[in-house]
Parts: sequence; structure tokens; C-alpha cells
Amino acid sequence: MFTGIVEEIGRVRSVSNMGDKACLKIKAERVLEGLRLGDSINIDGVCQTVTSFDSETFSVDTLEQSLKKTTLGNLKSGDLVNLERALTPDTRMGGHIVLGHVSCTVRIHEIRTAGNNVYLAVEVPQEQLKYCVPEGAIALDGISLTIAGISENLVTMNIIPATLKATSLGCKKSGDQMNLETDIISRYVEGLLTSAKGKSPGLSFERLKELGY
Repeated sequence: MFTGIVEEIGRVRSVSNMGDKACLKIKAERVLEGLRLGDSINIDGVCQTVTSFDSETFSVDTLEQSLKKTTLGNLKSGDLVNLERALTPDTRMGGHIVLGHVSCTVRIHEIRTAGNNVYLAVEVPQEQLKYCVPEGAIALDGISLTIAGISENLVTMNIIPATLKATSLGCKKSGDQMNLETDIISRYVEGLLTSAKGKSPGLSFERLKELGY
């Protein structure tokens, strides 16, 4: 589990394609502190398992589903990536609950500056749009962001300077693809409210009345 507060920007050292998987080697500093084999690291919003590391880099094996569903399959040597280590019990949770399980990729519609404010708008598919609400949280490339507004299929975030500086957002441009993870809590709520055929009737206002609420 992660918070979406990026710890550092890493750089892809190499990509070794091996048929249905790829080995990514990432140059980093901060996330190497206390690192152990098998640890989870969020790379651009995708939870990956460390398979090896040295004093300057760590490696992960990215499997077929991640290569197909996320932007990790498009990475090349020299690319910048957002990095965050998994939560520990004493970590301050400054963002929101991020699992590193990408919902889909989205396209940047525009990045515009208005005075001291930067606005990022992405095109979100209809099936994921229902999990997005104004002032709600989403993760883009592993960055916890607050939704400023929604217009049709465009979801807009107001980016603070600190986030631009600490993440790869400062290098993004219109047309780029990003990994989207919608809020897991909204998906759990939907699961509870949706009746499953042949199973529990789920939750609804009528069902809550039946239960005495």
C-alpha cells in the first residue's frame, strides 16, 4: 500500500525485453535506503516487486498484464519515473490509499498555466469516470492528486508547485499517457451497493430501511 506522495524521481537505466515480461533497471537514491529483495516499489503508479539491487539501482520484472495495461511497457532507457516505497506503520499518510493497481491509462488533454496555478486535464473513460468526484482523490503515475473539476470526460487537477518539482509532472505534455488508479474506497462502495446475481442483495436505501437504519 502507498500514499501517492512521490519520494523521488528515478531514471530508467535499462529495459530488457524477454517475451512476455521485461526487466526494468531503475537508477535511484532515496528508495534504496533500507531496501530488501521482495519489497514493493510504486513505479509511475504501478506496484512492482524488487528482484535485485545495488548501491545505485534496483530491478523489477514487469509481467505481461502490467506491460499491456500500463505505461511501463513503453518505458525506455533515460525515461523519468515517479518512485514511492510501500507504507510502514509509522508513515504519515499525506495522500490517500494507493494500491499500485492501475485502472487504465489516460491521455493528457492539456496542461495550462494561469497565473501561479497549473491545471492538468486528462481524458477519463466513461467506465472510470463514475469513480471521480470533485474534491475527491485519484492517482496519476502514482501521484496522489485532488480533483478540481469534471466536465464531460475531462478530469482537471490544480497542481501545486511542490508537486511539479517533486514528480515527473514537470516533464509531461499534452498527448502523453499516464497511469490512472481511481479511489479504491469508491470501488468498494460500488461493490456493496451493487446486487450480485445469486448472492447477497447488496446495500441500497431500501435494504438499509429493512435493517432498521
